[in-house]
Order: sequence, then C-alpha cells, then structure tokens
Amino acid sequence: MSEGLGIEGIAQVAITVKDLDRAIGFYRDVLGLPFLFTAPPGLAFFQCDRTRIMLANDEASGGLSSCVLLYFRVPDVRKTAVTLAARGIPLDSEPRVIATLSNDDVWLAFVKDPEGNLVGLMSELPR
Repeated sequence: MSEGLGIEGIAQVAITVKDLDRAIGFYRDVLGLPFLFTAPPGLAFFQCDRTRIMLANDEASGGLSSCVLLYFRVPDVRKTAVTLAARGIPLDSEPRVIATLSNDDVWLAFVKDPEGNLVGLMSELPR
C-alpha cells in the first residue's frame, strides 16, 4: 500500500445553489455560520470550524446542479501534485493560486476519482 498524501481534513465544501442571495440568508441567518465574503461571478463563503463552505450559483458552477464538491486540505498542494504524478494519477487541474489572503495564498488543484467526480486538493501557503 502506498503512503498517504498527508490529508489534514476537509478544507472546503462547495455547494451549488440556484438563488445565491436566498442561500446566503439561510447559511448566515438560519444556520448562523460566520459569513466571510462574496466573489464574482457568483460565490459566497462561510466558515464552519476549520472548514470553509462555498456557495456557487449557476454561473459560478458552470451549470452543475445539486453538486457537492469536497476540497481536502494538504500541507502543500504543489508537492502533492508531484506525488500523484509519480503514482500515475493525472491532474484535472494543475496547482494554482486561486485567492490571496492577508498573509497566505490559497492553492488549488483537482483530480478525478474513479467515478469521474472532481476532488479538490487545497493548501494555504505563506506568500
């Protein structure tokens, strides 16, 4: 059996929604999750302990309906990508910076599971 990738937990969960404003109200006002920010083209972010919840409308999700996507937290997604390549696992998306926080950059890459589902790999790395 091969050694693990160092997955540290779930970094983010993406949820597709039809009505972003209505969904923001539900997650913020009904569930009480701390609202973080919105981003174009139709994203809203919340914090749930160490896991970020991302809501994506039709435009942001590319028209996916009723989709939930897991993003696993790894120490350094760039090194994880090298490990996966060495194991013959193709990346669906190469590691890249997707957001800049106050002190860190958020890196993201994707692979597909055997059923064709996207799996996100995410790291927050010091700039």
